[in-house]
Amino acid sequence: MSISTHYDQTAPAEESPHSIGNGPRNINARDGHIDPGEIAIGVVIGRASEYFDFFVYAIASVLVFPTVFFPFASKLEGTLYAFTIFSFAFIARPVGTVIFMEIQRRFSREAKLTLALFLLGGSTAGIAFLPSHAQLGTTAIVLLALLRCGQGVALGGSWDGLPSLLALNAPQNKRGWYAMLGQLGAPIGFILAAGLFAYMLYTLAPQDFFEWGWRYPFFVAFAINVVALFARLRLVSTPEYSRLLDERELEPANVVEITRSQGRNLIIGALAALASYALFHLVTVFPLSWIVLYSERSISQFLEIQMIGAGLAICSIIASGLIADRVGRRTTLAVLAVLIGIFSAFVPMLMNGGIFGENLFIIVGFILLGLSYGQAAGAVSANFPAKYRYTGAALTSDLAWLVGAGFAPLVALGLSANFGLGYVSLYLLSGAVGSLAALSLNRALEIRD
Repeated sequence: MSISTHYDQTAPAEESPHSIGNGPRNINARDGHIDPGEIAIGVVIGRASEYFDFFVYAIASVLVFPTVFFPFASKLEGTLYAFTIFSFAFIARPVGTVIFMEIQRRFSREAKLTLALFLLGGSTAGIAFLPSHAQLGTTAIVLLALLRCGQGVALGGSWDGLPSLLALNAPQNKRGWYAMLGQLGAPIGFILAAGLFAYMLYTLAPQDFFEWGWRYPFFVAFAINVVALFARLRLVSTPEYSRLLDERELEPANVVEITRSQGRNLIIGALAALASYALFHLVTVFPLSWIVLYSERSISQFLEIQMIGAGLAICSIIASGLIADRVGRRTTLAVLAVLIGIFSAFVPMLMNGGIFGENLFIIVGFILLGLSYGQAAGAVSANFPAKYRYTGAALTSDLAWLVGAGFAPLVALGLSANFGLGYVSLYLLSGAVGSLAALSLNRALEIRD
């Protein structure tokens, strides 16, 4: 099987059961041109709303949940418990993908997206209403875990195919540029979430913050989800987008079949951006937990530094698109994996280097994250044959998050607290090595095939 990353953009799509003209959705489809920029807007809106939810929960796992849900444990143990529940969403995400792919097969893309985003919003709002451990005991922790799993299932189901459609419709010489657009949602979502928590911490007394203030960002997340739902439905439900998605055969495939026939590509795709996904939480969630536990710094001021870092990440994500279009996405990811590996050696020195060292760790880390994460999504998705690309891209993303990022805060904090920050360096280095190995294997298989 050939897994070449090049395909003919001008070749007409073959007739298929999903082609235009075969289905009531496409009766009114017209032949108008859909600009990649329009698709990019939908991708950015969708990803920014999801990442805002993501980081609201992540920041709360550090600042709120150890006190509200685990008051019986030490600060370190409470944070580790919170990070354990944090990882549940990444375990549940592939399950959500499988369930909602079946919903799309039986009903429609619009029904799937609506149900998924309502589940995401409902789970997020449910966390805002949760009683504390002091009020409900262990049941509060169980409910938090269930709602976190609901978020993960919903995130798996919210895959709309627009990133794959964007990649397929981008000009040949600008695929790196268009690939990075959806990745902008991560730093945008972080800035909004961190800014909201920083404001709450700055303006509220600690008692007010822990009683009701922390709940407000979850309400905001629910409201943003509703707005994003209508914005995304407005795109994916139009005849023009349905026609493009169907022509590109971006429809669900049988999960058992794709696992059996495309398992190699799933594994390579999940590992290719491992360095980027490992770094993702090591510059966002982990350092925040380290500062809360082992530093006297103002938390709101540290969040402001992270927001500056995220702003620089936006710039470096944009730069990654320009770089990738000049040297290639695989080369870009490989070089950044090497740089992340080098950066990993400085983690202990920087995190133990006082305010200057901590700030430098955040700034450099976010810049490297932007350059690598900008090209991380679907880096080898063209390996999949057309009929598997929709489901393959979704599962690859799920597995990449699970392997690279899902347990990163838990592992990094556990290792650093018990054995020292040097083990965080080894953890990040292993991600860089994994990325280089996967990219090398992908290159070797491409040449051989």
